[in-house]
Amino acid sequence: MRFSANVEKLQPSATIAVSTLAKKLRSEGRDILDLSAGEPDFDTPDFIAEAGILGIQEGKTRYTPAGGMPELRKAIAAEVTRRTGTPVDWNGVVVSAGAKQSLFNACFTLFGPGDQVLIASPYWTSYPEIVTLARAESVFVAGPEENDFLLRVEDLERARTPRTRGLILCTPSNPTGAVYRADELQAIAEWARDHDIWLISDEIYRQINFSDDGSGATGLHDLPADSVGPHVVIDGASKSFAMTGWRIGFSISSPETAKAFTALQSHITSNPATPSQVAALRAYLDPERTAAAVAEMCTAFRRRRDLVVEMIREHLPGFQYIQPRGAFYVFLRVDSAFGGRIMDSSAFCSRLLEETGVALVPGVAFGDDRYVRMSYATSDEILAESIRRMAGMLAPAG
Repeated sequence: MRFSANVEKLQPSATIAVSTLAKKLRSEGRDILDLSAGEPDFDTPDFIAEAGILGIQEGKTRYTPAGGMPELRKAIAAEVTRRTGTPVDWNGVVVSAGAKQSLFNACFTLFGPGDQVLIASPYWTSYPEIVTLARAESVFVAGPEENDFLLRVEDLERARTPRTRGLILCTPSNPTGAVYRADELQAIAEWARDHDIWLISDEIYRQINFSDDGSGATGLHDLPADSVGPHVVIDGASKSFAMTGWRIGFSISSPETAKAFTALQSHITSNPATPSQVAALRAYLDPERTAAAVAEMCTAFRRRRDLVVEMIREHLPGFQYIQPRGAFYVFLRVDSAFGGRIMDSSAFCSRLLEETGVALVPGVAFGDDRYVRMSYATSDEILAESIRRMAGMLAPAG
């Protein structure tokens, strides 16, 4: 069977594939500990879920404008303005069926054949696939490993060509948990501005961070306005509000750019699910209650992060990792265990799942075959048992 050139180079999502396999093995009776999932294990806060239910009961189930309910777009703009002090025009907000669609809208609208898009590596698995769908070319750029792979201007400048049209980065990062400081992000933004390069900043994990000084994770809207050129901020309700299945993401850009995104979306999915928008609206209209719910989840994520890091040091000495400062992942370097049947991260994860029942995502999916990604969006007990099982398999190599 022959498929269109539009999709012939696409690869299925490795994170979804691992999670699906783990669920299948569990359904067959295997004792599986799944650390592959990219979603919080918490329920959506009650007051948000109840708003969605009430919306259905009140008949709020019809189409909305393609770019989302105006009241939701206004609430998002008002919250970002309140939080950052940077005025955000609600006409620049486009609500989509998840942040992934927001990213697709941006790449498909802004890039095309002949364009090169720099992607901060390690990267979320869908970035290069979405760029491919836009018929553009991905160029992967990594900062120094000793600096958590965070990009510097000199790294970007080495990769820039006359065809460079965009840059995609994620902070806090999936898969590493690394977070850009304000000065680091501003330097990158000014570089992109000076070279007329579209900067797409994926900030879906922005509220899940572990800064010691309480400053949080810096985003583009936290920077001086004159330091940022053409840009798109990607965010949403999925991670911070534990609303992954509700499928609410959004982009913030100029009103002119947002108009183009909306036109594209109107021909693909039209509006995101109306009850989901009603639920998200409740979250953005009640910032104090929402902030309290997010803080409670972040407290749990920080405790789990500390537990995982401590156990890696104790049970897997010699295995390096990136210190997570946000999101809910540990990026663990495992190439010291390669050899024999284990020649790469995929083989490592396959053997680990087969022998111990622990499911991780191979680092090759994120652009670095030396690593694996471990999610700590699960209970303390499962995390502790998972690392003990890993240590049992890796002890000879460690």
